[in-house]
Amino acid sequence: MPYEDHKKQAQGAVCCAVLTISDTRTEADDKSGRIIRDLLEAGGHTTGFYQVVPDEPARIRDLVIRITDAGDCQAILTSGGTGIAARDTTYEAVTGLLEKRLDGFGELFRTLSWDDIGSGAMLSRAVAGVYRDTMIFCMPGSSGAVRLAMEKLIVPELSHLVWEIWRQK
Repeated sequence: MPYEDHKKQAQGAVCCAVLTISDTRTEADDKSGRIIRDLLEAGGHTTGFYQVVPDEPARIRDLVIRITDAGDCQAILTSGGTGIAARDTTYEAVTGLLEKRLDGFGELFRTLSWDDIGSGAMLSRAVAGVYRDTMIFCMPGSSGAVRLAMEKLIVPELSHLVWEIWRQK
């Protein structure tokens, strides 16, 4: 089936969990988490779970597992913890769980970021993939990076990606 036909069939709303990975943010000042939730809603999707989580790999991993086990959300979107600083551990916590990687997400994100920040784009370890039939996206924590990923990559394809995961079940 051609790509455009797939997208036409995949028009449903997706319920998402939004996790902000940060040692310094709170729900009150989480600008990137707010952007994600607002853009999901504008795209016809819902937020079924939201939490600010410290950048601790075991806590991140356990929360991802709990969300997927609950089965209420079809996608998990994280922001923060994807850089190379010592406390940036989202990449390690999540990639170890992924059963299928969507390498194109990180590649495209860094390509698009190049236009905004130049060579600094290489510092991002943005990644996406599937774990237990749940689509997972890990974005950097800056509001500009979140907006870029959401507007250019995630929101336009979210329904299609979830449809692909579930269509032959």
